[in-house]
Amino acid sequence: MNHNYIKPDAWSIIEEGFNQEHVKSSESLFSIGNGAMGQRANFEEHYSGKTFQGSYIAGVYYPDKTRVGWWKNGYPEYFAKVLNAPNWIGIDVAVNGEVLDLAKCNKVDHFRRELNMKEGWLSRSFTATLQNFTEIKVEVKRFLSLDMDEVGAIQYQITPINKDAHVQFSPYLDNGITNEDTNWDDKFWDVLAVDHDGDQAFITSRTMKTHFYVCTAMHTQVSINGEPTNQEKDVDAGADKIMFSYQNDVKKGDVITMTKFGGYTVDRNHDQNELVSVAKKTLQEAMNIGFDALLAQQKEAWAKIWHMSDITIEGDVAAQQGIRFNIFQLNQTYLGKDARLNIGPKGFTGEKYGGSTYWDTEAYCIPFYMATKDQEVARNLLAYRYNHLEKAIENAEKLGFSHGAALYPMVTMNGEECHNEWEITFEEIHRNGAIAFAIYNYFRFTGDFSYIPEKGLEVLIGISRFWQQRATFSEAKNKYVILGVTGPNEYENNINNNFYTNYMAKWCIEYTLEVIGKVKDGYADDYARIKGKTKITDNELDQWEKVASEMYFPFDKERNIYLQQDGFLDKELITVANLHKSQRPINQKWSWDRILRSPYIKQADTLQGFYFFEDHFSTEELERHFDFYEPFTVHESSLSPCVHSIQAAKLDRMDQAYMFYLRTSRLDLDDYNKEVEEGLHITSMAGTWMSIVEGFGGMRVKEDALSFDPKIPNEWEAYSFKINFRNQILKINVSKAETTFELEGDTEIDILVNGKVVAVGPNTLVTV
Repeated sequence: MNHNYIKPDAWSIIEEGFNQEHVKSSESLFSIGNGAMGQRANFEEHYSGKTFQGSYIAGVYYPDKTRVGWWKNGYPEYFAKVLNAPNWIGIDVAVNGEVLDLAKCNKVDHFRRELNMKEGWLSRSFTATLQNFTEIKVEVKRFLSLDMDEVGAIQYQITPINKDAHVQFSPYLDNGITNEDTNWDDKFWDVLAVDHDGDQAFITSRTMKTHFYVCTAMHTQVSINGEPTNQEKDVDAGADKIMFSYQNDVKKGDVITMTKFGGYTVDRNHDQNELVSVAKKTLQEAMNIGFDALLAQQKEAWAKIWHMSDITIEGDVAAQQGIRFNIFQLNQTYLGKDARLNIGPKGFTGEKYGGSTYWDTEAYCIPFYMATKDQEVARNLLAYRYNHLEKAIENAEKLGFSHGAALYPMVTMNGEECHNEWEITFEEIHRNGAIAFAIYNYFRFTGDFSYIPEKGLEVLIGISRFWQQRATFSEAKNKYVILGVTGPNEYENNINNNFYTNYMAKWCIEYTLEVIGKVKDGYADDYARIKGKTKITDNELDQWEKVASEMYFPFDKERNIYLQQDGFLDKELITVANLHKSQRPINQKWSWDRILRSPYIKQADTLQGFYFFEDHFSTEELERHFDFYEPFTVHESSLSPCVHSIQAAKLDRMDQAYMFYLRTSRLDLDDYNKEVEEGLHITSMAGTWMSIVEGFGGMRVKEDALSFDPKIPNEWEAYSFKINFRNQILKINVSKAETTFELEGDTEIDILVNGKVVAVGPNTLVTV
């Protein structure tokens, strides 16, 4: 834990007291989004202190030219970046001629910021004494509408406290923005037009290279004590910014309010020639509905989300706050409405990782969305990869592979690889396996095999072709080996025979062979289409089977464990417990050379394989591998604690499981990795959900049915969650005394509880 200023609360993230050192971290923690756009929690008014300005539009990106010291053949030409979008939230404020700037006020008291997760809004309030000794009270509320996802709303209120005041509100749109994360300081936006009409203003702009057309718009209104002022305003329109200015005399104790609706219309959703007219109509509709009524709709929309996705925890406010924060941010990032979109590791909270798609989606996010939304949302995420299959084949061809072999990118926006570090781009090939595993996991959970003959099998064939070509036959070992890779543990590069990568390759081929047989037998038309398209032959399948059956895995007979890679035991095996705290995190304190020579593991690697393929190994095997590898794991990846929490619970080590759960659920809230000001770790938040549902709840799919092995941490009195399993909703409540199951459906289902069959009927409560 590296900061603890967030107040414990079951439903809200709360900051009390103004501290300039916390501003950038809070901008991340209090971020808001609605799946279509999002923004860091920047102040609306001018702030001269340290800040990281950020507003983002889903699917709008820029191909930033790759910048490396030594160009290597096969490098992608660019790194796709989610762009910092034009700023529509800005409202400059001046009181009695002095600009409101919290960095320069004589005094800021009663500062309070709240992100209300239950209802989906952000608020901020404080009293400020300006340098001209005017004292004011400020109350601000802001949200991004779920129902009208091109619209956000701000209500900014000022009350003079110690004297009458002349208040100037200057709301603006600003297209003169830049990215924090950029390789060449390129200009990302071209401004095409700056316009206004009444109390509405518009900036039409276009991204360089990718040519996304965006209209940024605002509609403003001023009122005093609830009555619109309807006064004239000044307009200042420049080349890339437009500002309105409203000036009013306000009596001491009266409340002046700026209501501002803003947002984006984008040519991804509308004709590029109609963006301004659509924005006009949309903002006028929002103004007609009104701030309060639109906020009421927001509360209803979030209530529907929470009805299905909420996890309740009794007796542990920190744990409750953590899981709700994670679920809230996941839903702010991706709601499953648009199959063209995916889930970036930072969501709408920052620019690190480019905001692009990683293997995190398949490994961690799909289980969350599959169980808390419906199978169509998960299917859309799978289809995203199918739609990029041709690009994955092109990516493999650039590296010398052929015959339809597919290597999915480590980082992507449109299917092309756009990561520019060689040890990741060329070597972290295990990402292919996660994409294949997600297809298997989808069928296992939903029972919907139709996706595989329709789309999934083509993906599996491309991936299996890659693995067959990537493997090399070693005469010395008389086995197939996979050389020069990086596993999930990115603190090892260019290693040979990473256990996880080799095991995933073997499994991918075997699973593809299995489903080819099923499709051939049960879906003759699809099989004929796929065979004609892929030119698959029996001889090729025999070559695959040979590679899979003769795959090499490094193994230590003395310890009776699989080794993370060849040569792992040659390292100086000093455990993390013997690493001084001053050396952590090692990725910020050590040279990369020192990290590579160390035994330290960034995240679950061998254990990631044991997580995916738990049923391939005995509990005793898991225990041996957990006991060997976890002591060397520094958990400096956000994806690490959740897997270890699940496995510790499986091994009945509940204190350790709870410790890992707290770390994953409060990773950002408590800034464990000292980097929260860069943005949140969105995709790993799905792992927090998994820690409870799969870890403490013990949920698996076994024998084509839900299976539970429920446990409860000592710190909790009870917890509950819901699962949408094949279009029936099952609610699970676990207490120290008992576990109950309640079915919101119309057909009785059989589940397994501690290995025994339990029948749960519709709208009945079953106690175990």
